[in-house]
Amino acid sequence: MWGAGPGATAFALAVTHPQAGNIGGGGFLVVVSPGGRAASFDFREKAPLAAREDMFLDENGKYDRDRHHWSHLAVGVPGSVAGLWQAHRRLGKLPWRRLVEPAVTLAREGFPVSDGFAATLEVMLPKFAKYPAALAQFSKEGQAYEVGEIFRQTDLATTLARIRDRGPAGFYTGETAALIAAEMKRGGGLITTEDLRRYRPVERAPIRGTYRGFDIVGMPPPSSGGIAVVEMLNILEGYDLAKIERRSSAQVHLLAETMRRAFADRARNVADADFVEVPVDRLTSKAHAMKRRASIDEGRASRSSPESFEWSRESDETTHLSVVDKDRMAVSLTTTLEQSFGSYIVVPGAGFLLNNEMGDFNPERGVTKTTGQIGTKPNLVEPEKRMLSSMSPTIVLRDGRPVLVVGSPGGRTIINTVLGIVVDHLDYGLPIQKAVDAPRLHHQWLPDRLVYERGALSVDTENQLRELGHTLLTRHGPQGSAMAIAILQDGRLETGCDPRRPDAAAAGH
Repeated sequence: MWGAGPGATAFALAVTHPQAGNIGGGGFLVVVSPGGRAASFDFREKAPLAAREDMFLDENGKYDRDRHHWSHLAVGVPGSVAGLWQAHRRLGKLPWRRLVEPAVTLAREGFPVSDGFAATLEVMLPKFAKYPAALAQFSKEGQAYEVGEIFRQTDLATTLARIRDRGPAGFYTGETAALIAAEMKRGGGLITTEDLRRYRPVERAPIRGTYRGFDIVGMPPPSSGGIAVVEMLNILEGYDLAKIERRSSAQVHLLAETMRRAFADRARNVADADFVEVPVDRLTSKAHAMKRRASIDEGRASRSSPESFEWSRESDETTHLSVVDKDRMAVSLTTTLEQSFGSYIVVPGAGFLLNNEMGDFNPERGVTKTTGQIGTKPNLVEPEKRMLSSMSPTIVLRDGRPVLVVGSPGGRTIINTVLGIVVDHLDYGLPIQKAVDAPRLHHQWLPDRLVYERGALSVDTENQLRELGHTLLTRHGPQGSAMAIAILQDGRLETGCDPRRPDAAAAGH
């Protein structure tokens, strides 16, 4: 049975980390009990009942990016409160009230503004200016908070108190639901009190895989993370990576080609399994990985094309918690609003931000572009459908016992961030903190380019990769913000706390 850790922390982050912690978004949770039993909880947002496939096209039938990402139409029906409640009901041992009360206190009494939070709020003020409730929530009459000032959120405290006292009913019905629906109507959004009343999270069978004697447990659809991580590890299992120099052109080439294939399979096959048939067994099979591996030319880069998913041999805001308790129950929880601060829309009188997760649906049927816009059928908008996600909460086991708990924010890069940490830790023996610190790589099929953090590749490796046919792009900012826990053979815990974002931390109790 889990204690206060994941649930209480998730609600506290809705107060102290509003750019990603939330009650107005959704997420996924993977858990492994001390006996090795695994479960996963899907509380991804849903499309409203009035949603339709063409809702992100303008009056002339052209794709409108603002509608898709930065409008009331971009808001999905939130799932976080219902999901945390469901996980608590199944696994919790402390009273619900005890989990939520610290967040209520934090919101009501406030907390000192840190350096990182102050800088973030100052940058965001112009974006909040469009929404009076957001500007009032995150500024002092339009002026930025200074470091050390106390940041209080009285409306949010009231909303959290309703959740504390009534559970999900305090969010999905009654006053909070009415406030959400009123803001949707005011701004031209689609969510109604009926959408909120109908929302239900789902407990699903986790994705399972194996890698060099380890068991991999991940999140199933509508997350693509579990499938993609297992598929990529299956492909890489055919190479003796430990004998290939880390960050050499040979190793990076194999990683990039593996990522490319998994992301193409993701685009073609993966979406909400309640609406489309996702070939999970095939995509996570060793036989499928063998076919994909056979298409990799170790001496030349493949080409990604929107017109073809066939392979031939050639001659983005989210937060993550990793928790391990004294009984060695392991929890990997990723939750998100989508962009940093979501839609920028604060519900007036309720004090929380709404997500812009509808932006994760494919916006236009049949239109897949080299720039990365995907138009494949499985992830098109349908009423009450959950949008495809890249969140990848992952737990690695050996002999039924957790040895690694990991996850990260970062949009589509999440999958490859998790992959890199797993490979560095398991194949190359990097201590978990060094594996988390290591500069990262990313290839997502389209755009056809290998993106990497500064310091990831030497000049020689860059030149050799270009000779192999790769298009390279150095990332200006960080990729993800992973949080990981390694459980050592003697039972000790080691944390990998990502330095890429301010205010990230590890704690023991």
